[in-house]
Amino acid sequence: MGIGITILICIVTMAIGVVGAILFQNYVLKNKAESMLSEAERESEVIKQKKLLEVKEKFMQLKSDLEKQVNQRTSKLQQAENRLKNRERGLNQRQDEMSKKAQELDVIRENLNAQLGVVEVKQTELEELHKQQKVQLEAISGLSAEEAKLALVDSLKEEARNEASCYVNDIIEEAKMTANMEAKKIVVQSIQRLATETAIENSVTVFHIDNDEIKGRIIGREGRNIRALEAATGIEIIVDDTPEAIVLSGFDPVRREIARLALHQLVQDGRIHPARIEEVVAKVRKQIEDEVIETGKRTMIDLGIHGLHPELIRLVGKMKYRSSYGQNLLQHSRETANLCAIMASELGLNPKKAKRAGLLHDIGKVPDDEPELPHALLGMKLCEKYKEKPDVCNAVGAHHDEVEMTSLIAPIVQVCDAISGARPGARREIVEAYIKRLKNLEQLAMSYPGVVKTYAIQAGRELRVIVGADNTDDASIQTLSNEIARKIQEELTYPGQVKITVIRETRSVSYAK
Repeated sequence: MGIGITILICIVTMAIGVVGAILFQNYVLKNKAESMLSEAERESEVIKQKKLLEVKEKFMQLKSDLEKQVNQRTSKLQQAENRLKNRERGLNQRQDEMSKKAQELDVIRENLNAQLGVVEVKQTELEELHKQQKVQLEAISGLSAEEAKLALVDSLKEEARNEASCYVNDIIEEAKMTANMEAKKIVVQSIQRLATETAIENSVTVFHIDNDEIKGRIIGREGRNIRALEAATGIEIIVDDTPEAIVLSGFDPVRREIARLALHQLVQDGRIHPARIEEVVAKVRKQIEDEVIETGKRTMIDLGIHGLHPELIRLVGKMKYRSSYGQNLLQHSRETANLCAIMASELGLNPKKAKRAGLLHDIGKVPDDEPELPHALLGMKLCEKYKEKPDVCNAVGAHHDEVEMTSLIAPIVQVCDAISGARPGARREIVEAYIKRLKNLEQLAMSYPGVVKTYAIQAGRELRVIVGADNTDDASIQTLSNEIARKIQEELTYPGQVKITVIRETRSVSYAK
């Protein structure tokens, strides 16, 4: 019983201790919580104060910025208001001025209307007076107004006709006295202001070599090289005892130049054989064509002529290798062009158009094909084809009177052409006739079918005709040579005799791959 009470007391004591401990712990925790709450409240108050200060500072900053913006807008509005006031004052002033001017115009208009009324009254009075005087004059003279007017006009016409006739006669007499002298003066001045050299073409070119050993290489084995060169160029190559020289003979300057340049390249290269000869001749022929175009362009630049068609430029370049009665055609055309420009300037005409017509006047002498037309008409057709102006075309076609002259440039070109060709030593008709005869020989042979090339050599004493192996056979070449000889006898005039040599060459070409 006593143990149970003791245990019970112990249990009660322990329970009281536990309860007291719990109460104490709760008390301590409560104090701690209260202290933490008070600390948190103090910190929150501090933070609150800081935030309030920051908000106040931002508010003050925004307020100052807004005040600045408001001030700026206020100043701009003030300036705009000032400008509007100034503009309004200006408009008011203008309106006042306009109203004043309108009042002045009204006053002037009223004055003019009053004056017009006075003028109309006076005009009416003058018409009445005029009618009265007219009636009085008709009564005095016995003629009506229309009859008197016709009589007066007739008398004035007769008087004017007599005076004009006398004046025209005086002018004609004065022109007859001075025209011849003025024309001679213009021609002499034009010639004096232009001096060109006389260029006489020949039919021989001398090719210089370093030593006579090269002659044997040019001739080749059994003459195959020289025959190949003559066949490719159409030029007779004369290798004789003349030291360090080979003569190239032919009437066509272009062929002679091709032969000279080809021979020069072959001698420099050292490889001289028929295949190489044909290759070099073809290359040099292309080079000559390029040089022809370049010569035409340089001529245009030298003469200051622009806008010429490329084909006409090429034909102008071809003039360098043509001659007219022994006179170099390009030099003659340039001289004629300069003379035309000078004479046109003296006469008050267009010098550029006259120079253009003077340069192109003999363009019909150098076409690629040679139809049966006078060179003046052919040149006019070429100019029309390549869109030259009508004045230039007419001047080209009329410089030998084949067509009627329709412009003032045409007689200038005709006169300047005669001046250029009539100078002493400028032309030699023998050379021109000789070249024309050789061209006729070649053209006659080319008219036969199967003929590929024709070359007149040895001053026209031999005509070489090259035919295609596919179109003819060995049996027909003798017949062809006889027919050409017979036709030459019938149609052409020539001194001595002409040897016709027909060549039929057969080639077999294969390629090793």
